[in-house]
Amino acid sequence: MLRHFAQCLMIWIALSPHSVMGMTPLQPLIDAAEVGATLQLPPGRYSGPVLIDKPLTIDGAGQVTIDGGGVGTVITIDTDGARLSNLHITGSGDRHNELDAGILVSGKFNVIKDNRLDDVLFGIALHQSEHGIVRRNTIQSKVRELAQRGDGLRIWYSVGNKITQNRILNARDVIILDSRENYLAENQVQGGRYSLHVVNSQGTQIKGNRFIDNEAGIFALKANGLVIQQNLVAEIRDVTGVGIGLKESSSARIEENRIFNVKIGIALDLSPEDHDLPNYVSANLIAHNTVGIQFLSDRGGNHLSANRFVNNYLPVAVRNGGGALKNRWGGNYWSDYAGFDQDQNGSGDTPYELYAYADQLWLDFPGAQFFVASPTFSLLDFLERLAPFTEPRLMVRDHYPRFSGDDAELSVTQKTKPTTCTLC
Repeated sequence: MLRHFAQCLMIWIALSPHSVMGMTPLQPLIDAAEVGATLQLPPGRYSGPVLIDKPLTIDGAGQVTIDGGGVGTVITIDTDGARLSNLHITGSGDRHNELDAGILVSGKFNVIKDNRLDDVLFGIALHQSEHGIVRRNTIQSKVRELAQRGDGLRIWYSVGNKITQNRILNARDVIILDSRENYLAENQVQGGRYSLHVVNSQGTQIKGNRFIDNEAGIFALKANGLVIQQNLVAEIRDVTGVGIGLKESSSARIEENRIFNVKIGIALDLSPEDHDLPNYVSANLIAHNTVGIQFLSDRGGNHLSANRFVNNYLPVAVRNGGGALKNRWGGNYWSDYAGFDQDQNGSGDTPYELYAYADQLWLDFPGAQFFVASPTFSLLDFLERLAPFTEPRLMVRDHYPRFSGDDAELSVTQKTKPTTCTLC
């Protein structure tokens, strides 16, 4: 009887998805390595979790799997100058409160590149990490409902890290918390909730990324000095989704982005918070959205120039019955501009003016949103324009509207212009 039980137990262990059978423990190899050594692991499967607490290089040459066995964080780096590359990392724990991750990094000048992470709750977490590099990794969370997944990339109390050319698929969020001067370029984030959430993090640079088919785009809260350039934000799935949103944030530069097929292209909520630190929104292509740019109020303080507003249901909207005249408008292209350019100088002969008619009732009466773009709403809007029941509200005046949209119909599938990063 006892022998039969032991045989069944051994068979169960061998067939278990998190079995340690056939795997070499990795921690003893790390412990035995000299400081600064390079571990060239033979091809195979190694068991975690492991702790790297000294400068060390581990290169799997694309033939090494490190399996956490469903317990905790697979690899914890708590040192300066460690390097992980060409590894397959899988099988983290499932605890949100403990932040079970594929890789958890603390320290300075650590490098994580060319790895593949899957079946991990959180992907890569940088906690009190400085001047590290996270490059060309592919990250997928555990198969869960969206809100129950972990963050593909999480940066907390970290400074000066370079996050480039990673693919983050079907995770929850990419999030930066209480950090500064981090650089994210040429990453792809798809199938998640927040493409990128920046909270109380100053001087973040976000360049040349592709954020597609998520529930929200880039959203920043109390984050000053942001640089958001040359990103593609498209196909936001949530009906309240925002392409790029700033809340209580100042001195941002939002430039040369392409924002397609979202509910609200750009949303500015009490931004800039400091009127002496205006936000600059320029040279963006904002096309085929319900609202091109939306302001929470008529607070003003933003400079908007050389943008292209193409075929949005509403180019500009302001909540709470206000207008956008306190912002500076100049040289933008408006696909609904009805003027001419008789002197052929590239600017319209008359200012572009946008008035609020019935087409903006739904902004202040949420129950009316169901009827947006319906024949009934369009008829009401036509009658209001034909014979206004009340004085229409002037929303925007662009004195020098750009007359031609040039390449305003760029495809969503066109690749974002690559950025240059000599330090990545």
